[in-house]
Amino acid sequence: MRPYDLMLKRRAFLRGGAATAAAASLPLVFSYHRTARADYGALVPDPEGVLDLPAGFSYTIISQTGDAMTDGYRVPGSPDAMGAFAGPDDTIILMRNHELSPDASDTPYGDGQDPPPEAYDPAAVGGVTRTVLAADTLEVLASNLVLVGTIRNCAGGLSPWGWLSCEENVDDGHGYVFLCRTDADTVQMPRRIVGYGRCNHEAACVDPDTLVAYLTEDRADSCLYRFVPTDRADPFTGKLQALKVVGQDNFLTTTMDVSELVECEWVDIDDPDPAGDTLREEAQDKGAALIIRGEGIWYFEGAVYVCSTSGGPAAGGQIFKLVDDARGTTLELLARSDDKDLLDMPDNICVAPWGEVFMAEDGDGDNFVRVLAPTGEVYDFARNAQSDSEFAGVCFSPDGKTLFVNIQGDGLTLAIRGPFPAVEQPGTTGDDGSTTGEDGTTGDDTGPAPTTSAGSEGGTDGDTGDPTTGPAPTTGDTDGTTGEASATGAGDSGGAEGDPAGCGCDATGSDPLSDLALAAAGVAVLRGVTRPAAPSEPGDV
Repeated sequence: MRPYDLMLKRRAFLRGGAATAAAASLPLVFSYHRTARADYGALVPDPEGVLDLPAGFSYTIISQTGDAMTDGYRVPGSPDAMGAFAGPDDTIILMRNHELSPDASDTPYGDGQDPPPEAYDPAAVGGVTRTVLAADTLEVLASNLVLVGTIRNCAGGLSPWGWLSCEENVDDGHGYVFLCRTDADTVQMPRRIVGYGRCNHEAACVDPDTLVAYLTEDRADSCLYRFVPTDRADPFTGKLQALKVVGQDNFLTTTMDVSELVECEWVDIDDPDPAGDTLREEAQDKGAALIIRGEGIWYFEGAVYVCSTSGGPAAGGQIFKLVDDARGTTLELLARSDDKDLLDMPDNICVAPWGEVFMAEDGDGDNFVRVLAPTGEVYDFARNAQSDSEFAGVCFSPDGKTLFVNIQGDGLTLAIRGPFPAVEQPGTTGDDGSTTGEDGTTGDDTGPAPTTSAGSEGGTDGDTGDPTTGPAPTTGDTDGTTGEASATGAGDSGGAEGDPAGCGCDATGSDPLSDLALAAAGVAVLRGVTRPAAPSEPGDV
């Protein structure tokens, strides 16, 4: 076993974390199989040669590129970022990006199938798929195409309104964030959020209290953006801004030391929808800070966690914590890789309900899912035993019992279960999305736009269509047992509640962008909902 010698943050960076006295003064040096509480143990070789996991954990293959979906399309290739939402009737709704270029061969179309009229751009084949799973058995109940005709849907993020899918491409008519409904059981008309900017997007997250969106950009000289709504009732009208370090124009975040904290402010973007790939140029002209390939981003308990895939002295990656509230804005470096053998270009990230940051590597050679603990320790959780392909799409189910991940190059989507820390489950959910504890009684039908936190207001359950039962997925095992965890209970009439930690969202509330839900949710009406005549003329939100 090779030793870890990774300079990391020596004090807790998440709420409730605590550091040891030794860690406060020394860099962490530890092996893969150390016995600290946060370590799940040594990785056990998978006899199937797919995924090495710690003892006690097992994986299930949910789907593979080329599989038939229940809507008649095929599972596209290059699965990337994902988000897991709580669906009705004890289901999990998994929304999944597909990072496909127009010349890709592993498209959603079978022999003789043409692009549907809903395609944003008929010449493009990227998009989003939706998979409905039984929460207890992980059986695939339904699967379908939601968005198609986009280019290189790399990452995205959870939002109170559904899945945000981001294009990592700025070809003509492209370079946008799209909103995808989690209850869409057929391919949908594209809904573009122009206010979030046009650039080489990577990922997005939303503060469920303020509805401010935070967005990363995958460029060597990228910036970090936020979109501030004018009003909660109109969440897609507002101002796009870029992060700037106070008193320092074009601050290079790649030079930051672990635990270094800088005060920040935001500069306005005057043209969020430029004709060229110039969004970051306007930001930098106004002094915006530079991030080396901003990629994964995740909101958790009042903070935003940001990944720079190529930042740091070894170009091996950095993890930042952004705090942006009424007291001000700060950016802090939590961890960095000083050696690519120890942490190699983290890409997608998520924060588990108990506070650990799970990082999917996109490096050279062996790729791992690695974990940054609240104590500052980094350790391995999974290894791609099948190929050198990157990991992508790390996200937890709302109950925290299942970790989903993609092996992108092999077209595999997997679910991992085992002895994860227990997560306190919220109360049941009523028909209107309000939480009332065990009774699940109905609350007020009116209120602000729904959020991902427990107790948020919503609407009636979203329809998941008519699911059909498919064959049981295959299961890999690293320790001789499947170790399947039991599913969380759901409300009698409203489905499972969204996780209060923000790692899974409730898909059963009303869609604040549908005509029927607007009156109840108090959200602005779509400004365009007609079928697009061209990629530059979609229905925007």
